Amino acid sequence: MPAPLLVLGGVISVQFGAALAATLVAEIGAGGSVLLRIGFAAVILFAIARPRLRGHDRRSWATVVAFGVALGLMNWSFYGSLAHLPLGVAVTVEFLGPLVLTTVLSRRPVDFIAVVAAAAGVLLISEALTVPWADLSWLGLGLAATAGVCWAAYILLSSRTGAAFPGLDGLAIALVVSTVVALPAGLLSVDLWTVEHLLKGLGLAVLSSLLPYSFELLALRRMAASVFGILLSIEPAVAALAGLIFLNQRLDALQLVGLALVVLASAIVMGVKRPEGPGRIEGA
Repeated sequence: MPAPLLVLGGVISVQFGAALAATLVAEIGAGGSVLLRIGFAAVILFAIARPRLRGHDRRSWATVVAFGVALGLMNWSFYGSLAHLPLGVAVTVEFLGPLVLTTVLSRRPVDFIAVVAAAAGVLLISEALTVPWADLSWLGLGLAATAGVCWAAYILLSSRTGAAFPGLDGLAIALVVSTVVALPAGLLSVDLWTVEHLLKGLGLAVLSSLLPYSFELLALRRMAASVFGILLSIEPAVAALAGLIFLNQRLDALQLVGLALVVLASAIVMGVKRPEGPGRIEGA
């Protein structure tokens, strides 16, 4: 399969998985949804990778633990935002995290202009200019922004973890750490879980974690990171489409303009050649 199609498949898998997550969050909350997704992903990947736990120094363990914490908080805050925001809005706000990080790393003047345009786009899509501030979901916007910050931390820590642990070992260990992070909040809703919820959690693990990671890993072996970044920038648009198809969430004209600004800015900024690996393995 051509590498661009693999990236597109990963993007679609993640965002349609997020649409599934929105239905699960409405039933058992963000904590339970994250615990099911990350827990299943951890079990599956740990069985596949069989990571070697011995022979690593303290610095390596500190890195992978920080990686796991960032991963767990990123997913929890993003799923929490889905209870208050349409999927397309949540993903667009979250996307500012890696966008700003890539701009800082590239230091091109045009990238800073693009980030300003993206900020204007987020302002439009958040409805801050058309809806009274008292009616805005500040909690949802704050959680989506927190997910963006954690996403940026995740990108930085993923490369360091990859350098410290061979193969998929680091990710498998980080998923176990993330499961521990999500455990307290997730267990609060355990009495609500049904077989259907467990199946949805398994679907989330496959759609939002295992499939996109595999697709992107294969794609990055055959394409430049700059091209990968450009293709990844369509995620907010795909998220809006998934929200429309599965959740009947509609964005108005100004919100669509804001989304287009973010996608365009992302294509410009994330199209630079980056030293990091995959921009999103466990993201939205």
